[in-house]
Amino acid sequence: MGSVVPDPALRLVGIEKHYPSTIAVAGVDLDVAQGEFVTLLGPSGCGKTTTLGLIAGFFPPTRGEIWLKGRHVEGLPSFKRDIGVVFQDYALFPHMTAAENVAFGLRMRKVAGSDIGRRVTEALELVKLTGLGDRRPLQMSGGQRQRVALARALVINPAVLLLDEPLSNLDLKLREEMRVEIAALQRRLGITTVFVTHDQGEALVMSDRIAVMNAGRIEQIGTPSDIYERPATRFVAQFIGRMNLIAGKVTPSRSVVVPGGNELAIGVDHDIPVGSDVHVAVRPERAELRAEPPSSGVALACTLRQVLYLGSTREFHVELHGGQRGIVEMPNDGSAPRLETGARAWFVAPADSCRVLRA
Repeated sequence: MGSVVPDPALRLVGIEKHYPSTIAVAGVDLDVAQGEFVTLLGPSGCGKTTTLGLIAGFFPPTRGEIWLKGRHVEGLPSFKRDIGVVFQDYALFPHMTAAENVAFGLRMRKVAGSDIGRRVTEALELVKLTGLGDRRPLQMSGGQRQRVALARALVINPAVLLLDEPLSNLDLKLREEMRVEIAALQRRLGITTVFVTHDQGEALVMSDRIAVMNAGRIEQIGTPSDIYERPATRFVAQFIGRMNLIAGKVTPSRSVVVPGGNELAIGVDHDIPVGSDVHVAVRPERAELRAEPPSSGVALACTLRQVLYLGSTREFHVELHGGQRGIVEMPNDGSAPRLETGARAWFVAPADSCRVLRA
């Protein structure tokens, strides 16, 4: 007898949101497993925050279904969805103390007064704010206010936690610290979480899976390594980190020929027809700059145009034959050739580090 697959903690089926002048969400399907941390990642206007608002119940979908732990919730108001939300601006009440802000959701749910104090204390301990419950938001740092907002969302023991760019108002150092803390806390509690951000670094560090959104749809969903190492589309390749995109055409031998006549022996998926315009995608840190071509892999003649010193690495900007530009990032350990600007060299990459994407 086969094992029973549990229902996802959250399921979106064909979710759409239309406005008179635009379609903000154009058909999103998404399953989030119990305890999973899923990030909606994309540029401004891609539909990620609207999708989060639909899950939270801030407004109804135009079309589609929202399931929360096996029940339809798209017709329920926000306060009946068993969801905790941390907003970008934290949305704390300035006249209340930290403890009163955390207790607010419990009071709205008519939790017994004898339980509120205990649960608030536990929530503040959880986010490392023990002893600060009497402070008001204006007496706290940005990081402390962010923790209060997180404690307020967690204290109600929600089925799903929604995080709407909660780190965007923090300075860089604190943002890097908080993303590690939040990810560790989420894993310790095992709470199902949907996180919205436009910051690729946050998504890669914090997520179990990332859904990259573009124009109201999910372009690709996968683990951080899937998204970074194996982008499915040109948009994903360009949005996640930096990428060299070398134009070419698919040959009858299932290789790629690039301007200048070089034929690159790299794998081309069979669903890309012969003669298709494609891009060979190579991460700058997977490429090398060499004075002589290797015996295998991708090797393209280039001219060195600029060298940037970045401390632990050097960045080489090159012009490939045919005028295309490329970037090579190499450790500053003496392995890169010592070349002057204008020198001829070779842009080199292992074949298994290259992806062929439809143009």
